[in-house]
Amino acid sequence: MKKIILASKSPRRSFLMKEAGFEFEVKTREIDESYPPEMPVEEVAEFLAKKKADGMMDFMENDAIIITSDTVVILNNKIYGKPKDYNDALRILREISGTTHRVITGVCMRSAEKEHKFSDITDVTIGEMTEDEMHFYLKKCEPFDKAGAYGIQEWLGYVKVLRIEGSYANVMGLPVHRVYEVLRDF
Repeated sequence: MKKIILASKSPRRSFLMKEAGFEFEVKTREIDESYPPEMPVEEVAEFLAKKKADGMMDFMENDAIIITSDTVVILNNKIYGKPKDYNDALRILREISGTTHRVITGVCMRSAEKEHKFSDITDVTIGEMTEDEMHFYLKKCEPFDKAGAYGIQEWLGYVKVLRIEGSYANVMGLPVHRVYEVLRDF
């Protein structure tokens, strides 16, 4: 097996990889996460994952596989990324409350010889939230580093997520089942 480099600051992605039994090291750098405004929203996560991989190429070693990813929440053809601050997070929660939205995680896996990109999609239904519940959640869990201003593995996921169709790990930020499948082919 080649050496795995997880190019992500996300503690959830590291947790998922560790729990799945992967040995890896984490290397990160700041990457511009802009994308063309005319790009279809369903393609943004994979585009950003590849952009991150392109920015990590100086970490490439002959015996390594670099894994990058990006997660977006989509509702009504609008992307909800990480909130800018508390008020932005509150606005996002108000908009996704009582809806079914889509979570897409794009992944790019690259070795010195090849590259594989894919997206995984999960639909998440969240029940209605009161203003008090939203404020409680934001103060208790501080989900300011999460797309859509929530973590499915936190309070909101336990008491307000009514249904998911697709991968739970994908909503956390990394579709580990798909990563495993692709790694077997490297």
